[in-house]
Amino acid sequence: MATITLQEGHTVGIDLGTTFSSIAQLDDEGNPQAIVNTEGETITPSVVLLGDEERVVVGPTFERIAQEAPDRIVEAIKREMGNKDFHVIYQDRKLTPEFVSALIIKKLKQDAEKVIGPIANAVLTVPYYFNDIRRKATQDAGRIAGLNVIDIINEPTAATLAYAWEMGELGRTDLEQAERTILVYDLGGGTFDVTVVRYTPTNFKVLATDGDVMLGGLDWSRRMVDHVSDEFQKKFEMDPREDAESLRDLTQDCEEAKRQLSESAQVRIDAYYQGNELTVSITRGDFERLTSDLLQRTKDTTELVLKQADVGSGQLDELVLVGGSTHMPVVEQMLREICGREPSRAVHPEKAVGHGAAIHAAILEARATGGESRMGKAIINRLRAVSTADVNSHSLGTKITNPADRTSKINHIMIPRNNELPFNVTQKFVTTSDNQQRIHVSVLEGEVADPDACATIGDFWITNLPPNLPKGSPLEVTYAYDAAGRINCSAKELTGNAAASIEIVRDSGLDADGVTSFESLAESYVVE
Repeated sequence: MATITLQEGHTVGIDLGTTFSSIAQLDDEGNPQAIVNTEGETITPSVVLLGDEERVVVGPTFERIAQEAPDRIVEAIKREMGNKDFHVIYQDRKLTPEFVSALIIKKLKQDAEKVIGPIANAVLTVPYYFNDIRRKATQDAGRIAGLNVIDIINEPTAATLAYAWEMGELGRTDLEQAERTILVYDLGGGTFDVTVVRYTPTNFKVLATDGDVMLGGLDWSRRMVDHVSDEFQKKFEMDPREDAESLRDLTQDCEEAKRQLSESAQVRIDAYYQGNELTVSITRGDFERLTSDLLQRTKDTTELVLKQADVGSGQLDELVLVGGSTHMPVVEQMLREICGREPSRAVHPEKAVGHGAAIHAAILEARATGGESRMGKAIINRLRAVSTADVNSHSLGTKITNPADRTSKINHIMIPRNNELPFNVTQKFVTTSDNQQRIHVSVLEGEVADPDACATIGDFWITNLPPNLPKGSPLEVTYAYDAAGRINCSAKELTGNAAASIEIVRDSGLDADGVTSFESLAESYVVE
């Protein structure tokens, strides 16, 4: 594990969610605790209201939102992390997803500091399926908010840590080191992950993972919005989705109705638009039919991950539910059919990820400080005894000439996804023309053959090649992931031994100057 440097102040875990976020820390007895905000709640809506004179409100009430212009409300910013084309215009400035997310983190930080004192270091959570670009954006958001981001942790790994800690197993060297295999099904407000983990009390190993960063409870709610709007349109020949304020109000009502359907068999939704009113009744069965394809996507992913992990449903010791959207009864029913066992709520679905981030933060703190802590020695020893092994959630490849037609380029996968980290591979290629002067190596992240459909996360050139180098001269390319998930790439032309290499440390998105500039800007904003 990479060496970390702690700054003076508390170390916390932050679950930066699409719809809700939280901040947590281990208390003196070693119990993970979500820290309440100034409203007395342990979760904060991930909604930003852009006010006047550089004043913003994070997590405003619906009543407050209803009074504001829709273009001042920013929601679900997590889905835009790493999107270089997305920004919000506010006071003639372009605010990136990193900056908006930093405002949410700043709210969590300043509220928590009123409870525990100065906070300096943090572990941030990300969906396992976030690529390098999105992970870098999340790290930058924490830095802009004034935190020393000591690590990012995949949400299913965090949930597994919370589960094992809750079971009284994590870090217990006195227990039998028997392996347990669990599946973590994480369906949150905006993202979805499913992961198979095998662990003992002191060792965690991810076997396989997959997911979708554009699938979550928001999509279920939008299906209900579309259904009600279509019914409204049939009766009045006008669409409430065409007006931003009407859409906002209807979306809020449908979100609440969705939650009620987890407990009730039927709900009624009142839609208002341009003086017209319509009441639409929706049964749980109606809702499940409207969203059956969304559930099917999670089912297909779950079955794929079990297959990739080479784990049969009968081999699972536990099926852990994470994320608020798992409260939908149809989710539990589907998982029972796939896994042949009852889903577990041994950890709180909405708190598991934040608690796990706090545990991981405490593990890193215990290692960095050599055991000096406000927590007892027994707790510190448990934390220091834990080791984890992750896998890469995306394949890593390079752009090469298509051997089938020689006129196009393809993504040649060097490291397939779901390999345990650290991992490295070396492969040989050849030059494509006589007297080639230089060789371009493009580092791609993605599963498909089309390079344009993959994320380019870095590139480099090999220059100073020998003169008159014939076409087909050998070239050696090495890709490597270290244990921290950083990527190192190198290449060497074997005739003259000209070489080049790079270390890609999530180098897309904001550069260092951009982070510093936004950090200064964030300090000038008043966050309520």
